Amino acid sequence: MADIHQMLPSARAYVAKHDWESRMGFDLHEAAVAPLAQGEYNLNYKVSAPAVTLVLRVNVGTQIDRTDQIRYEYKALQLLADSGVTPRPYYVDDSRRDFDTGVLFMAYLPGGPLDYARDLDQAADLFARIHQVPVPASSNHLIREEAPLSLIYEECHGLLETYFASDLADPEIRHYLGEVRHWAAENRATERYYQADPWNCIVNTEVNSGNFIANRDRGSLHLVDWEMPRYGDPTQDLAHFCSPLTTLWKTDYRMRAADKARFIAAYTDHLNDAHLRDTLIERLRLREPYVLLRGISWSAMGWVAYQGDYAGVRNPDTWATLQRYLQLNFIRTLFDPIIR
Repeated sequence: MADIHQMLPSARAYVAKHDWESRMGFDLHEAAVAPLAQGEYNLNYKVSAPAVTLVLRVNVGTQIDRTDQIRYEYKALQLLADSGVTPRPYYVDDSRRDFDTGVLFMAYLPGGPLDYARDLDQAADLFARIHQVPVPASSNHLIREEAPLSLIYEECHGLLETYFASDLADPEIRHYLGEVRHWAAENRATERYYQADPWNCIVNTEVNSGNFIANRDRGSLHLVDWEMPRYGDPTQDLAHFCSPLTTLWKTDYRMRAADKARFIAAYTDHLNDAHLRDTLIERLRLREPYVLLRGISWSAMGWVAYQGDYAGVRNPDTWATLQRYLQLNFIRTLFDPIIR
């Protein structure tokens, strides 16, 4: 697996060898390049020059089975460039001459992760801004959610098979998740609601707290990770954001009913479309069980993988969270209100 420190000499050489002033309008010949953050699919370097600070994002894999992963992300950021809540993209290089799978430059945004307890209202405004960005329906490059619930169900089916087939699986959890999967199979036809009454927009699909940058000095909030956006219903992001499997991933916060109601009300207040305001609750009600199923299915798969021949980086915090999620009592708090 690519390592951010091992790739640092290549990143520095790449920044030093090109005339960036003619390509982007920035003079980077005195820029310092330092590791910023490493994900499973991208390595991010901070490029600091006297007049500008940028992020060099080096792609090392794909979650969407695309050979043009870095260009896909760059074009999404272009769509969002005027939203005011996403990083502005400056340049993409998909030539593969210097890196195997391409790179992009985007604005560097200083700050820290989202704080659920203090940032819910601002997050609601952010989502409303993103979801109301005009996206050409017939000509955008985004992967489309034609059958949104079936798409999630099919993914969950495969993820759960990894857990069901493992000797490590708890028999009670296996049985209970089997019931949940059966419920999801029987009810996914409700996706006809979205097909009959589409309200499509660009959705991020990965709205974990760590993918936000909150700048307390400026009072700003940005959503920065756009490697797998879709063209689909806004409830994809809203349900994911409110899910306890999302909020508890990096924090100890679990959204109370009152907090969720406040967040959704704040989001609705920022919407210009009366029809979306009127139908949002029903759209959320249909979507949320499948978002929960996707989260617990991925966690069950990860719980097994972490105890086997896992090829990725083993993060102790991730392992602790997976163990917390793979408890029957916790899983029941997610699905008993739905299937019982």
